[in-house]
Amino acid sequence: MATTFKNLGIDSALIKALNTMDISVPTDIQSKVIAIILNQKEDVVGIAKTGTGKTAAFGLPLLQLVDVTNNDIQVVVLAPTRELGQQIHKNLSDFAANIPAISIASICGGIPIKPQIERLKEPTHIIVATPGRLIDLMERKAVGISNAAYLVVDEADEMVSILKDSLDTIVKVMPKKRRTFLFTATLNGEIKQLVQNYLAKKVVNIEVDMATLGHQGIDHQFIVVAPEEKLEVLMLFLGTKEGQRGIIFCKTKAAVNKLAKNLAIHKFSSGALHGSLSQGIRDRIMGQFREGHINILVATDLAARGIDVKEIEYVIQYHLPDTYDAYVHRSGRTARAGAKGLSLSVIQQEEVADIPDLEKELGISFTEILKGDARAIEENNTKLWAKQIFKTKPNQNISEAFKTDIKTIFHHLTKDELIEKLLAHHLNQTKMVAPKDDQSKAMKNKK
Repeated sequence: MATTFKNLGIDSALIKALNTMDISVPTDIQSKVIAIILNQKEDVVGIAKTGTGKTAAFGLPLLQLVDVTNNDIQVVVLAPTRELGQQIHKNLSDFAANIPAISIASICGGIPIKPQIERLKEPTHIIVATPGRLIDLMERKAVGISNAAYLVVDEADEMVSILKDSLDTIVKVMPKKRRTFLFTATLNGEIKQLVQNYLAKKVVNIEVDMATLGHQGIDHQFIVVAPEEKLEVLMLFLGTKEGQRGIIFCKTKAAVNKLAKNLAIHKFSSGALHGSLSQGIRDRIMGQFREGHINILVATDLAARGIDVKEIEYVIQYHLPDTYDAYVHRSGRTARAGAKGLSLSVIQQEEVADIPDLEKELGISFTEILKGDARAIEENNTKLWAKQIFKTKPNQNISEAFKTDIKTIFHHLTKDELIEKLLAHHLNQTKMVAPKDDQSKAMKNKK
């Protein structure tokens, strides 16, 4: 018999909310975690990538365990970024739609603190917080977590350095008998140390398909290019993905800005995301990306932490990451919630040796794809040129008389004839050889 939320022990009010959200079948992580949180007393380490349903895995049972007659904060959820914190808060609020007595607050950094202080004066059962903002509020005596029975650390591997400095401060004021649930996409040495330091000695480890961790549904590809070809090959790829959403990862802020500028010049719908941008600008760009107003996000690893956007069709490693964990997090932005996705690495010849190491360490397989020939690249560049013309806004400062003079020159041409002449002129300017000319040269060579 298939597992259902009902036979996992979830209450009808929560199941009703899930049905409204078109969620009826538990994911692997939900099937394994929910019953443990509800029926056992141990701490839990859950190993699964973002997008596998972790928020419901801990959120549903904890919402059910909250005592609405007790106005103390009972659950503390820590998230690496404001963006992910807000997403978790929204998910929990949606799950609890039919339980209005439950109060959930988001207290993440990057926004004014005073409204959060006012919010926390109201009865609150669950808080979703970034570590830094939570500690700030604790120091101001604006939040009390001394009676919180549950601590959730989500995406632990994305905030290891933060947790090293902050968890001592946070857990020091929480009850010693609290239960802690830590979720991570990778179980490296630093995470193991956190588990040893802050979780109980008896821990339940839940691993979700570790053989293909973070890679189910993802087609891993790489393409080898010379440095001077990199941008052209990227443009050729993006030209085949028009209308689809993707993320391009670069190593540095400068590289993000440079690539985003090139995409804008070629009229691609894109936005840049890196740590030097203000929180307001980052929120605006992420909002545009989520709502589909821009299709491409160019980002650094740090800025992209916590991005939880469905229907991202592809991820591009414009520069290979420095660590295996970073590759897991990058590629895991696509193929979410059972969808398919592509992770393409645009590499140089000296980086080809890194591919077998990635395959061995992560248990994945890469397919090499060949870059388009010179003609394919030139044809794509011509399409980009045409798209630039199409998206160019009319110049309102041109006089009507001058417009009439220009129209007179072209008035005897049909639309098709005008396009052919414009195209021929552009190809002559770029020195692209037409197919007939290629054939003629080939015939002469044979002679």
